[in-house]
Amino acid sequence: MRNFTSKIWCSVLTLAFLVSFGTSSVFAQTTISGTVTDKETKETLVGVNIVVKGKVIGTITDLSGKFTLNVNQEPPFTLIFSMVGYTSTEVEVTGGASNISVELEESSIMGQEVVISASRVEENIMKSPVSIEKMDIIAIRETPSATFYDALNNLKGVDMMTQSLTFRSVNTRGFGSNGNVRMVQLIDGMDNQAPGLNFSVGNIVGISELDLESVELIPGAASALYGPNALTGLLLMNSKSPFQYQGLSAYAKTGLMNEEGRVDNNGDKLGATGFYDVGIRYAKSIGNKFAYKINLSYLKAQDWQANDFRDQSLLNGNGLNDGSHANNIGYNGVNSYGDETNVNMYNSLFANGQPGTGAGGTSPFLGFIATNQIQTPLGRFTLPQLTGQTPQQLFNQMIPGSTVTNISRIGYLERDLADYNTKSFKGNLALHYRFNDKIEGILQGNYGTGTSVYTGADRYALKDFYLYQIKAELRGDNFFLRAYTTQERSGDAFAIGTTAALVNEAWKPSTTWYPQYFTTFGGGSYQIYATAYLTAISQGATPAQAQAAATAAVNSNVGNLHGAARGVADSSTGSPVGLGRADVQPGSEAFNNIVSQVKENPIPRGGRFVDKSNMYHYEGMYNFKNEIKFAEVLIGGNYRVYDLNSEGTLFALDENGEEQKITEFGGYVQAAKSLINDKLKLTGSLRYDKNVNFKGQWSPRVSGVYSAGNHNFRASYQTGFRIPTTQDQYIDLATPQARLIGGLPFFRDKYDLVGKSYTLESVLAGSPKLYEFTEFKPERAVVYEFGYKTLIGQRMLVDASLYNTTYENFIAGQVIVKPTGPATREVYSLPTNLDEKIKAFGWALGLDYKLAKSFNLGGNIAYNKLNDNAGLSNEQIAFNTPEFRYNVSFGYRDSKKKLGFNVVWRYQDSYLWQSSFVGPAVRVTEQSVMPSFSTLDAQLNYKLKSIKSIVKIGGTNILNQSYQSNWGNPTIGAMYYISITFDEFLN
Repeated sequence: MRNFTSKIWCSVLTLAFLVSFGTSSVFAQTTISGTVTDKETKETLVGVNIVVKGKVIGTITDLSGKFTLNVNQEPPFTLIFSMVGYTSTEVEVTGGASNISVELEESSIMGQEVVISASRVEENIMKSPVSIEKMDIIAIRETPSATFYDALNNLKGVDMMTQSLTFRSVNTRGFGSNGNVRMVQLIDGMDNQAPGLNFSVGNIVGISELDLESVELIPGAASALYGPNALTGLLLMNSKSPFQYQGLSAYAKTGLMNEEGRVDNNGDKLGATGFYDVGIRYAKSIGNKFAYKINLSYLKAQDWQANDFRDQSLLNGNGLNDGSHANNIGYNGVNSYGDETNVNMYNSLFANGQPGTGAGGTSPFLGFIATNQIQTPLGRFTLPQLTGQTPQQLFNQMIPGSTVTNISRIGYLERDLADYNTKSFKGNLALHYRFNDKIEGILQGNYGTGTSVYTGADRYALKDFYLYQIKAELRGDNFFLRAYTTQERSGDAFAIGTTAALVNEAWKPSTTWYPQYFTTFGGGSYQIYATAYLTAISQGATPAQAQAAATAAVNSNVGNLHGAARGVADSSTGSPVGLGRADVQPGSEAFNNIVSQVKENPIPRGGRFVDKSNMYHYEGMYNFKNEIKFAEVLIGGNYRVYDLNSEGTLFALDENGEEQKITEFGGYVQAAKSLINDKLKLTGSLRYDKNVNFKGQWSPRVSGVYSAGNHNFRASYQTGFRIPTTQDQYIDLATPQARLIGGLPFFRDKYDLVGKSYTLESVLAGSPKLYEFTEFKPERAVVYEFGYKTLIGQRMLVDASLYNTTYENFIAGQVIVKPTGPATREVYSLPTNLDEKIKAFGWALGLDYKLAKSFNLGGNIAYNKLNDNAGLSNEQIAFNTPEFRYNVSFGYRDSKKKLGFNVVWRYQDSYLWQSSFVGPAVRVTEQSVMPSFSTLDAQLNYKLKSIKSIVKIGGTNILNQSYQSNWGNPTIGAMYYISITFDEFLN
């Protein structure tokens, strides 16, 4: 790590020196000074950004609204004065000047934001070639959401999956997931995905709200400029420059969280709990050359709880909503763990008394029925001799049928194992140095750690997980060179479900527990049957009547028999550690000791999740705006390395016994040309990417924007692709259900699967079919998009879009079976590409209206729909997106007034959620439907100019209507808060 940082920084410094030396000349220094005021109030404005057009040199106004700037250039040149909430002003300097007076006018026209994510160059958001959403500093400050990241949920077409208070996943245009690998999240140009997971862990290790300048979101494919994995969207977060945003700022936020389903360790209602969130930022410029900033933030709270205890087993005649261990001996709760494995008692007793062996083989219990003699007044006889029935007929009367005797062990609830004391700490340090007027160097470090919960195939407790990034960058107004590393450390993270199952195995293995259960039930049932039969015979009943009485006696005692069987199985008898279920209750010393032991060992031997993977990334871009005049042309490229490290627990090893390194590179070119008196702008982009394990990928994009006055029509053809994740490529993990393997040919050879493995579906259907391996390819998307943006009467902003997407080589899961003997087999689960094309379409509409007296009314609606994909199940595709989502907002904003407010109402449809966390029976029957819900958020803010602070009181889901965003995730309640934010440069 240290070598990487020193190497890239030395390279940047060397390059900066060479560029600086080659472009420097001796200019007479020009000194500019002056004052900036509000045009209407005539009050001085502090913190106004002043830059020289076409250069990186600049300054800000001080606490008196004054500025001084030294420019190493002879006039003429142009100064740009800008500030959020005000219209930018350009002032041409023709000679050395002092006491320049500049007036900025408050921006009263909507749609004037500048964005860079759509084309990697600055452009007005109204004329962006693709759909784009933006939150600026004011929008971030005035959101009623508890954090800016939560506020993304209010943007048009955004779905968010809430896995904990601090872990949310952003999604657009379908295929929602808890860890979204089809969307890229960048902070200051750095991809902040966890390298071993290939998705961003929300904002746990992200950016501090105090340091956030803007958020830009592109829904849809963005691979043409941003490369792999920007398949369904791109989220770009930009921090504040210490040159432009100086001084001290800080915030303190506290409040209450309440959701009626939350309970404490004793099962009592938890009620409202407090949360605490604080942050501080300090930035300072030393002259015009050097500036630095430091950010620290910390959050602590009692998290939302995953308390969905519906029965996923759908066994023994029970449905999803009516199952529990009280009425279903095969219960498998959604957020109850260790009860996932069901063993059928009928089949097991019929076979050999061992769990999971099926209905074949020799049955000791049948043998017992056939040979055990009973003393009668006439002598000793077996039951078959007494009744005239076969052992199999008697077995069927003593043991309930195979459809009602699925047995599971009692599991542990999520709250018994997860640490709901969530916390998040983020730190950032950045050093900025201007080598000359055209080049700025940046050395930046980001660090984040926390305790949270994440939902994947299991629920994972991310305890003391941390991730850090270090970046060195050179940039000018027409280029950048960037190198950074992202390094992930899983800390004490563990899989909750796996841990719960292994806790049960620790105090008594299932190979002992199930036979004890079954033999106890069988022996008791035999005794009841035999006693009832002999009693009936002695009372003069016919054999048929006695048989009926005996069967009725067994049936009436089934509940008692199950209770006795579970009592024996849950006892300490046969336990290798001398413990029974009663000794290993949550919170007990024995429970805590076993949990600690299980979490010490990595998956699959234990519950610990180990990942210490790193990513190294190098990229650059150059804009030929100074060299090429007939068109806007830029080029760029990148090189990336994934260095996998799970200490041999998750990923396959190479021939040298080491974990894999994955390399990829890419390059792109873009050209834009304005035609018809600048009314039509055409843009074309072409990108090529190559991953070491896959063929090269071409990603073209063509777009056009036609502007007629305030009316802007856009159309685009876009492409995107997704490289299979590091786990899709190299995972090699044995689980109780199957061995998880990557989709690369490496595994087909390693486990000798070609021509020897069958699809699980065909095996279960009784007609095994050989699985035919095909080339494993990256996913691809082709998108046609049309849009319209206009500003009507300087008051109503309209933004509409329509898209149609076709996905090729869609990656889904496949389970295959390899026979190893007459009655044995190996089961593998691997990712594979679907042959069929997946098609989706949708539209979105946003309306924002500026009412009189600074009141604002806004709303948006988004529609996403999966086409009828014949022959494919919803389980394979997992679209996981509501058809309709609405947001309606009403607020008041006036920079001249002290008071402001904002209210947002949000609604989304019910929809089907499919993932590996959903129980197999529920997935197949498509019962995993997430109900529709709505929330109401509100905030009231008051500016205290005397202490340069803003006080905000608000809440999210203030009506406290509990909801879940998706299957297995926590139930969300209300959050009420009060905050105060201090900014030394607050006007």
